[in-house]
Amino acid sequence: MFSREQSAIGDLFERHRRELMTYLLRRVGRDDAPDLLQETFARFIARIEAEAVAEPPPFLQKIAMNLVRDFARAKAAETKLFELGAVGADAPSPELSPLAQMEAMEKWRLVHAAILALPPRCREVFVLYMNDGLDLGAIASRLGMSRNMAQKHMRMALARCWAALE
Repeated sequence: MFSREQSAIGDLFERHRRELMTYLLRRVGRDDAPDLLQETFARFIARIEAEAVAEPPPFLQKIAMNLVRDFARAKAAETKLFELGAVGADAPSPELSPLAQMEAMEKWRLVHAAILALPPRCREVFVLYMNDGLDLGAIASRLGMSRNMAQKHMRMALARCWAALE
């Protein structure tokens, strides 16, 4: 049996799903809107477990707006990553054997997939560090986080890249 809180969240979802989905569809498109809608409610649920939310509908809208902003930042960082990856210095040399070229391209594909799978904030830190050459202090300042959090994101990104190659 559902608790009263679960039922209230379900009702809130049913009442506001359509308007949030419409907003997200306009902002991020058909492919990503359902994921952001789910993330909106996941963050809302996590927040109400920590404290009471006085006005849930505006709070849901604010969460969705923040997710759209984070999504746009991640897409911009991803675009930079693709530009670098297309003609990067680490691209296989034409002098390599075809087998070595294939292996290098497969490694690049695995690392690239690992980078794209990173959480948006983590990927943003990684791209700013690797592509823009910013140090972790500058990244932390730019993104409004502590230096320790930027280091944590960078460690996670590097660990996942290395894990993808294993």
